[in-house]
Amino acid sequence: MGKYFPFPISNSSFLIKNVSRETFYFYCTNLIVCIIIGVKLLGMRIDVSMKFVAGEFDVAVIGAGHAGIEAGLASARLGCKTAVFTINMDAVGNCPCNPSIGGTAKGHLVREIDALGGEMGKAADECFLQIRMLNKGKGPAVHSLRAQIDRRAYSTRMKHTLELQKNLELRQAEITNLERNDDGRWILTTRLEAQYIAKAVILATGTYLGGKIYVGDVSYDSGPDGMFPSKYLPDALEKLGMSIRRFKTGTPARVLKSSIDFTDLEEQCGDEPVVPFSYDTDEPKENKVKCYVSWTNDKTKKIILDNIHRSPMYSGKIEGIGPRYCPSIEDKIVRFSDKQRHQLFIEPCGMDTEEMYLQGMSSSLPEDVQISFYHSIKGLENCVVMRPAYAIEYYCADPVQMNGTLEFRDFPGLYGAGQFNGSSGYEEAAAQGLIAGINAALKINGKKPLVLDRASSYIGTLIDDLVTKGCNDPYRMMTSRSEYRLILRQDNADTRLTAIGREVGLVTDERWEKFSAKQELIQKELQRIRKIVIPPSEKLNEILRNHNTSEVNTGIRLIELLKRPELSYDILKEIDTTRPELNRNIFEQIEIEIKYEGYIKRQLIIIEQVRKLEKKILPSDIDYAKIDGLSLEAREKLNKVRPENIGQASRISGVSPADISVLVIYLASLKNKENKNADTDT
Repeated sequence: MGKYFPFPISNSSFLIKNVSRETFYFYCTNLIVCIIIGVKLLGMRIDVSMKFVAGEFDVAVIGAGHAGIEAGLASARLGCKTAVFTINMDAVGNCPCNPSIGGTAKGHLVREIDALGGEMGKAADECFLQIRMLNKGKGPAVHSLRAQIDRRAYSTRMKHTLELQKNLELRQAEITNLERNDDGRWILTTRLEAQYIAKAVILATGTYLGGKIYVGDVSYDSGPDGMFPSKYLPDALEKLGMSIRRFKTGTPARVLKSSIDFTDLEEQCGDEPVVPFSYDTDEPKENKVKCYVSWTNDKTKKIILDNIHRSPMYSGKIEGIGPRYCPSIEDKIVRFSDKQRHQLFIEPCGMDTEEMYLQGMSSSLPEDVQISFYHSIKGLENCVVMRPAYAIEYYCADPVQMNGTLEFRDFPGLYGAGQFNGSSGYEEAAAQGLIAGINAALKINGKKPLVLDRASSYIGTLIDDLVTKGCNDPYRMMTSRSEYRLILRQDNADTRLTAIGREVGLVTDERWEKFSAKQELIQKELQRIRKIVIPPSEKLNEILRNHNTSEVNTGIRLIELLKRPELSYDILKEIDTTRPELNRNIFEQIEIEIKYEGYIKRQLIIIEQVRKLEKKILPSDIDYAKIDGLSLEAREKLNKVRPENIGQASRISGVSPADISVLVIYLASLKNKENKNADTDT
């Protein structure tokens, strides 16, 4: 055809003829490119149109378990427009494991949550079946309140609280993707392709994140209690660059109450009078149920050991790391092989159900093995298993990626709380949710963040442990984790934290007036017992003799008598004629402060020394690899954790006192340089 096309290319409105081959190819190529781009743009438009923006919020909380509830309520109560997302609306505030609130050290956390203005303590008081004070035979530092609760009533109560809360919207949706927009806000995409925009996001996913259930050889994707898992969000978090890993936990079987023989079981009754969790609870409460105690035996042990190869924990199917302090029954049998028997508690799940919970008997063994070993236990010989025990594996974040506010250092506006942070337990989750919710709201409102230190609370200890030391297995709070436990008692949680809750904005006027009145009564009573002199008398000396303490020949101040470990307010009631009518927790708090005054003063001196280290702030941009004198391990750990101050650095595993000395000298040198530069500028 030569160089030119000899034929005309015509259309109704134009005529092209004698067009060169190169020109023709040029226009055709461009036309094809335009068509391809147009198709892609059309596809993008279709994709965007499917993902409609369903709402814009200040704070979005992913998860409505114990962490998500406290986070959402705190954020909304501090004036932020808040959304709380749950995969299933019926799972709000669910207790998939033990239907209880509190316990050793956990009771401290609930009291602290309440003192700061949280919700867990109030809900537990309204929904409890039985309340007991644990460790009463030990010192006051380890006294811990524990309540068996009605799990359905608790869930319903918490869901309704969220529904009624101003500034808060509760939504049923699975969040499948999370990405940060160019303007710094976060885009949350649901499985139904809806999008939500939020200035801050709190991840409180519990055991739903990539959840997988194990029972013997059987495994399947699932959240707790047969709920859907969060299947796609883990990929989105990894795509962000977040470090996540697999942990594992488990829960025992639930059995039919009428199939249990309670005849020879040890009864466990609640305390009378009932001591509530919340400082707002005034009405006296009554215990409604009894719990029971039984024990495993040699037959139980043999059944488990004969079938241990069928446990996914021991066959290698479960990759996740399980809780060290709440192991499964098969793990107990193997780890403590010399122990003759293991205790289990048979506890009701609610007033309107016949399900009984077997505390201490979690397992991932096959269902037939479970039934067999349950039937070997006294009282459970003919028990009907309504829900088999199971293990659940899930994703969680490495908490050393966060700072003391629970915000990720590398992802501004993104917070973690609860089991997502590697902890275990409802109370640990609620405590973190409260702090994450407070800090998200404070940041949005342009206010100073809240960071509780170890000396202020168990909440501060919990968070500091997580973000500074990290955790290699699910973290559980225990009183032994605190070096200040004589200061951090549950009886004085309001004294320690109510003022902080008030400053943040969560403690109401009514609550503050009530707290202030109580503090005034405490001070008046302290003044009274310091002034009151009890004259010597036969009646007084008889009391002293009866309680194995020395008699007196002269007058003695009431406070000196109360300091004696053998005596108490109640014992001295007969000779204390001016004693006022006060709430018994006031007498308890005063008595503890008096008896342990010397120890408390010593701890306060140590706290002040540590707080001086906390005030030595470490710049966020330090490259520890370049600081001479630091050990190689310290350089690695410091660059990973990025501590906020010298005190926090001193608590990092692998950072020695010598390394801390190097950091103190380094900070001093930085300060000297700043001073010299300032003098030069002047």
